[in-house]
Parts: sequence; structure tokens; C-alpha cells
Amino acid sequence: MSRHPLREPVSRRSLSSLAALACLSLAACSGGPSGLPGFDTATPQAQPAQSTGQTIGTGKVKVGLILPLTAEGQGAVVGNSLRNAAEMALSEFPNADLTLLVKDDRGTPEGAQAAAQEAIAEGAELIIGPLFAPSVQAAGQVARAANRPVIAFSSDTNVAGRGVYLLSFPPENDVNRVIGYASQQGRKSFAALVPDTAYGKVVEAAFQQAVAARGGRVVVIERFSPDSNAMAAAAKRLVPALQQADALFVPAAADTMPALGLALQQAGYDPAKVKPLGTGVWNDANVARVPAIQGGWFASPDTAGFNAFAGRYQTRFNSAPTRTATLAYDAVSLAAALARTQGSQRFSESVLTNASGFAGADGVFRFRPDGQNDRGLAVLELRNGQIVTINAAPRDLGPRTQ
Repeated sequence: MSRHPLREPVSRRSLSSLAALACLSLAACSGGPSGLPGFDTATPQAQPAQSTGQTIGTGKVKVGLILPLTAEGQGAVVGNSLRNAAEMALSEFPNADLTLLVKDDRGTPEGAQAAAQEAIAEGAELIIGPLFAPSVQAAGQVARAANRPVIAFSSDTNVAGRGVYLLSFPPENDVNRVIGYASQQGRKSFAALVPDTAYGKVVEAAFQQAVAARGGRVVVIERFSPDSNAMAAAAKRLVPALQQADALFVPAAADTMPALGLALQQAGYDPAKVKPLGTGVWNDANVARVPAIQGGWFASPDTAGFNAFAGRYQTRFNSAPTRTATLAYDAVSLAAALARTQGSQRFSESVLTNASGFAGADGVFRFRPDGQNDRGLAVLELRNGQIVTINAAPRDLGPRTQ
């Protein structure tokens, strides 16, 4: 796969690019109103409490790191991978002036609320995390009351808001990118087969909006449940309408796509006639081998940056990172860069939401004033069981559109 400088991981070699992007404008670098009262660290504060948990680093700028370290099931695995990535980011940033106050929210809103209260009492100027949407909501309420910003990892845009920024992979970004690319390639009539889930509702709404924004037409939308009979029935209802479509949006996950692909094949779907489209959940070796969607396009961060990050993580921790580990790496790298370059305005709204954005392990990204994010995504193709980049991620995000 092709790679370019902004796709490089934020390592010692490329820290200069993140630091440069952190100092994004004369206004941001020279101070000025933050837009949210109390964000500026020059505001007098009470003496911080003694830390009541693990800390990483010894810098004077304190940042809370709230993760589900002892949550049930997979949550703890992801939480500890995020924690390791945060430690790695700090170790790779020369002379970082940060201390991370590590807090375990146990995967619960109550735990997140208590963790945010502790971190702020101990002097945290910024909260990084939590992971789960209900925990983000709980921690965000505490942080907002104390006029502290949050950079959280949930992909549920419902918990984003002013001062609560999501550094994640929102599916809406994937949908907008792949529909935009398909439209540029002359696809005008779109059909969709979406899972009857919360994720399906989000991507369906984004799909309709993205098609409409480009003057396209939605021919038909069918929904399916995970039962194989239900998939077969949905495919049979859908395929006759595809005579009027030139693209089929099928945002089915890796554990679902093989069975759904078989149902589509048996119903008579031909990917050579109606181009398959997907989201980042297709970025999986099992999906790449599904015959029914060969030639399909989907949007996702380029894999080069993650692969480089994963190699260093494996060397350091003797284990593979979870896919979301880069989020903590980028959040801590960003906090360190802003602490170095932005003075008392380091975590102000004007700095965090600067339209030029930042470079991270997964490419360029920026926070929107409403707390959501924009990402520079690549378009990839499923080709003979392999995943191939056909349209590289942008080097910059261009002007804001919303």
C-alpha cells in the first residue's frame, strides 16, 4: 500500500509534524480567548489533591486517563491495550511535560464519574477517555462542570458535545467517504442492505444523507437480522430492485458478511453489475475473501500507520494491540504536543477544534465544535481476496463543511 508523510505513526521521527500541526495558527499559538470559560490554565485553581492511582510520566501538565481496566469481558482487554498505547506515546515523545493520572472506570458510568472527579481534584487539565458511551456521558458531565475538555474514544456520536470530543472511528465518516467516491466514479442510483441493529440505523441514516448530498437516488433499502433465513429472505426481496441500481451498500461486519454474501449470491446478485460498497468493518481478512463482494469498495484509515504502530507495540509489550489502541496513542501524543507548543491555551476550544487538524497514527483528523471528528480516510477495494488501496487518504481535510 502507498504511504505518505501524514500516514506515518506519530513516532520520534514524525513528532515534528504533529508538533507543527499543533501550532496551527498565529491566534492559537499566541493565546486569546478559549471560547469555553475556565479552560485556560492561567485561571487560579485550588491546590490539587494527592494522586490516588497509577501515574505515567513526571511532567507538570496533568492529564486524566480514564479506561475500563477491570471491566468485564473484552472491555478490560481493550482498556489495557489503550493504557499500554498511552504509555508508549509518552515514552516516544522526547521530554514530554505530561503526567497521566490513570483511572479505572470498571466499564461503568458510576466508575467513570468517580474517576473524572478524582482526576480533576488531582489537577487534570484534560480528560482522555473513557471508552464506552455511557461512561463518556458520565465523565463528560463532571468535566463540563469543571470546565475541563474531554477527548473520549466512543464512536457513538450521541455522546459528543461542546467540550467532549470523540477521537474514534465514527461510521458516518466511512459512509460519507465511500458514497462520495462512488459518486465521483459515476454511481448515481444506490441500494442498501443494512443490519437491523443500532449500528445499522446509524449507517442507514448516514447513507441516505450522503446520497442525497450528492444528488443521487436511493432505490431501495432492506434490513436483515442475523438469522440465516432472515438474511435469505431480505436478499430475495432486494435483488429484483437492483436492476435500477448501480451500487449496493452492505455494511455487514466480518462475522456476518460470509453468510450474507452467500444469501446474496443465491438470490442472484452479481457484483460485476452492481458495485458493492461497505464501511470500515470490511477491513478484515474474512470479509476480503467473500466472493459476493469482490470488487467492492469501502472507506477506512490506511493500514500503513497502524501496522507501524503495531510493530512497535509488539516489541514493547510482547503482544498485539487492539485496533483501537492507536486512539490512546494519538490522544496522548496530541496532548504532549499541545502542552509543548500552546502555553496556557494548550487545551482550549480554539486549539482543539482548529480546522487544520492534526496528524496521527491513523492519518489526519480534526475535532469539530460539536465534539465529533473528521478523518482523512482511504478508499480500499476487495480484489481477489486481498485488500488494496485504490484512493489514498487525503493529506489535509480541506475547509469545514459543517
